[in-house]
Amino acid sequence: MATTALAGPRTVRPKRRRISFGRAVAWTAMGAIVLVTLLPFYWVLRTALSSNPGVAADPTSVLPVDPTGGGFERALGLQSTKEAVAQGGAGGGLDFWRYLLNSIGVSTLITVCQILFSAMAAYAFARLNWRGRNTVFALFLGGLMVPTIFTLLPNFVLVKELGLIDSLLGIALPTMFMTPFAVFFLRQFFMNIPLEVEEAALLDGAGRIRIFFRVLLPMASTPVITLAVLTYITSWNDYFWPLMVSYSDSSRVLTVALAMFRAQTPQTGFDWSGLMAATLIAALPMLLLFGVFARRIVSSISFTGLK
Repeated sequence: MATTALAGPRTVRPKRRRISFGRAVAWTAMGAIVLVTLLPFYWVLRTALSSNPGVAADPTSVLPVDPTGGGFERALGLQSTKEAVAQGGAGGGLDFWRYLLNSIGVSTLITVCQILFSAMAAYAFARLNWRGRNTVFALFLGGLMVPTIFTLLPNFVLVKELGLIDSLLGIALPTMFMTPFAVFFLRQFFMNIPLEVEEAALLDGAGRIRIFFRVLLPMASTPVITLAVLTYITSWNDYFWPLMVSYSDSSRVLTVALAMFRAQTPQTGFDWSGLMAATLIAALPMLLLFGVFARRIVSSISFTGLK
């Protein structure tokens, strides 16, 4: 008598997805772009970990030449001038923490004030009905087409007349209140909030100021945080305007202080190791900040319709 064995459940193996030629080319191109993008950061790290005589002797080496942490010590102000010169570097005794606090102070002041005033202006352009609103907004938006270099001299004259040269407030003043991009960015979000939300608050007896701070501004927390991150990074990386306004350590920010490492020394010339180490330290906080909020920035920009 023949017995029939009951077959168990067959496991269906997923078919391997074949990689097409076009997909392979696309991934190869993307990998090349990522490699080209990351190469400057690696070269900065390689130079920072090398000694100045080693960089001068073998400038094309892929790996650090004569590895040392002296560049980071000079960047953090942990070496005296005598020790820095002995290692073929410059910038010994650099007051790194003062410059860092100056950069934090200026960037925080610009970010907080610009977000507050830009949000108020964006609310006025998006929600309040007043004569000539669209015309004024169009003129205001025209400021995006004015190159920054054209405003440096008028801003310098204004800051000088106010007696704010060589001060942190003088560095922050030109961009402290609002910018056309910030107003446009937040206006796009306020326009997408349903009018019923504001009308319900008005029926409950809330005024315009209360509606702005208690209803609309909390709803706009995501674009506000995004704009705050972008503003902080921009103000942190600004170089030319702080260079024009600050003349002493009391107001010198970190980006301007990097120029101290370009001072020539009798042994080797430029302190490339110290300069790259200081540049890496100055850029690292902004890279981490952008990495944490990168997804939120992308989602906010796509929501507001910016391209």
